Amino acid sequence: MATLGCQFHCRMHHISQNVKAKRFISCSTNPPQSNIKVIINGAVKEIGRAAVIAVTKARGMEVAGAIDSHSVGEDIGMVCDMEQPLEIPVMSDLTMVLGSISQSKARAVVIDFTDASTVYDNVKQATAFGMRSVVYVPHIQLETVSALSSFCDKASMGCLVAPTLSIGSILLQQAAISASFHYKNVEIVESRPNARDFPSPDATQIANNLSNLGQIYNREDISTDVKARGQVLGEDGVRVHSMVLPGLPSSTTVYFSRPGEVYSIKHDITDVQSLMPGLILAIRKVVHLKNLVYGLEKFL
Repeated sequence: MATLGCQFHCRMHHISQNVKAKRFISCSTNPPQSNIKVIINGAVKEIGRAAVIAVTKARGMEVAGAIDSHSVGEDIGMVCDMEQPLEIPVMSDLTMVLGSISQSKARAVVIDFTDASTVYDNVKQATAFGMRSVVYVPHIQLETVSALSSFCDKASMGCLVAPTLSIGSILLQQAAISASFHYKNVEIVESRPNARDFPSPDATQIANNLSNLGQIYNREDISTDVKARGQVLGEDGVRVHSMVLPGLPSSTTVYFSRPGEVYSIKHDITDVQSLMPGLILAIRKVVHLKNLVYGLEKFL
């Protein structure tokens, strides 16, 4: 009897453990959350194609729409030289794409790689369909950002306006701000492989950040008469020198100095792929916003 009792208790203990294990497995398994639907406006541009590939590879999101005026009708996967088609044609009508995707009721984000003249209308359309926006458009005017901020506040809809998607560039800006409290001389030197608007948005952002700190730099050489000395941004003596030479990386260097010492911070971008970690971070963060945020650095 003792043996039978022991066997009975062992069997019940084994069953109890199995039940607990099953309960643990059942409780710890949550229903999968649907992917974030990502619509890329400007999908055929170099940065747009990189974004298509990056979003396709990222966990928890998927490309749901591709907008551009080029390659209309072609599969965006094939446009991006992917191994398999994504079965998503490039469309030229943003409203049509947004309307179609909104019917799924899924979380959706519109990435805007277009230009400053269309950003406001694009964000308004996305908001009308209940979608948030990530805007990466060089030279967007602050008046546009202010108008979008008011609009997003009223609509309680999130939007991230990112002057840069480069995490390295943001870290350089943060380091430059820290250094500015210890040096009275500063100049910015940048290089780009091709001619664009200069100073670049990155150099302008750094100069503005330093100027807004209330410091006066380069007191002994603040004159703007000699053009070879570069362009002074703001009223605080922050000079920017821009070089354009084919083959050079997109590079930004900030030099600080005082007698007997030079401190330099440098950041190079050799490929648009460097912007993709910042873009993926922006997509993950913007779905939780109910207002406009200016600058990816708010999430680092």
